[in-house]
This record gives sequence, structure tokens and C-alpha cells, in this order.
Amino acid sequence: MNLTRDRLRQVGWAAVLLTCFAFTVVLTFKVNAVKSQVRLTERKIVAVKQQKLFLETEFEARASQQQLKSLNDVEFGYSAPTAGQYLESERQLAALSKAPAADAPSPIRVASAPRPGEDSAIPAMVSPLTGKAMAAEAPRGPARKPVTEASLGDRLSRVEKPEVRRP
Repeated sequence: MNLTRDRLRQVGWAAVLLTCFAFTVVLTFKVNAVKSQVRLTERKIVAVKQQKLFLETEFEARASQQQLKSLNDVEFGYSAPTAGQYLESERQLAALSKAPAADAPSPIRVASAPRPGEDSAIPAMVSPLTGKAMAAEAPRGPARKPVTEASLGDRLSRVEKPEVRRP
């Protein structure tokens, strides 16, 4: 008899523990479902706030456009350009300019090219390898000799190398 009572008590405790575990699992799922609904609601609130901000900005922009239009109509009398006001080419734009007045200063010239046969004010470039003017060194026209590795090596061997001092 003693054995059946202990056994019955063990089974009772197991049933209580199993019931508590089941309630815990159900409660956990319920809490997670409510948390999910709260997060979804928070996201909707943020989206609605962003939409409200966008609509407020749009309303303010349109209100300022209306203010500008009414100010333009009353104060300045500006109107939108019509199709006849657009120019088709630069010649039409140039035709709109006035002829220079008699006392107008001459136009400012910003660049000029030297005439052929005239010495330019810019000094000739000098090669650091040979010390000769670059124009005298390079042959002109199609008879130019291509630079090979040997000729480049010869050129470089003629360059004086600076002394390296070691402490």
C-alpha cells in the first residue's frame, strides 16, 4: 500500500509539473505574440509620423507657392515665359545685343597666339638628360626614330649619378 501511495504522489507531482510547463510554454507564446504586435504597431506609428511630416512639408511648400503667386501678381507682375520667348540658336541671342557705344572701351582679349616666324616670350624647354633644347632634340615629321630599350639604356647611362654618402 505504501508503494502505491508513493507512486501516486510521484505521478501527481509529474502531472503538476507538466501542467506548469505547458502553461509556461503557452504564456511564452502569448507574450511573444503581444511583443510582435507592439513592434508592428510601433513601426506603423513611425510610418504615419513620417507621412505626416511629408504632408506638412508639402502643405507648407504649396502654401508658400500660393503666397509667391499672389505676391507676384500683386507686386511684380511677372508671368511665365511663352513659347515665343525661347531662342532657337546663338545667332538669335547675338541679334538681341546692342551695338557698342562710341565711348565704350575695347573688349578685353585674354589670349593670343604668336605669329609664325616670331620668337615667343616663353623660353625653350631644356632636357634634363642632355642639356639641349627639347625642340632641337626631337626630330619633326614621320622620320622619327622609335625609342628602344638599348637607346634608352644608353641615355640613362650618360646621366651623372649623385654620390650617396653613408654615415
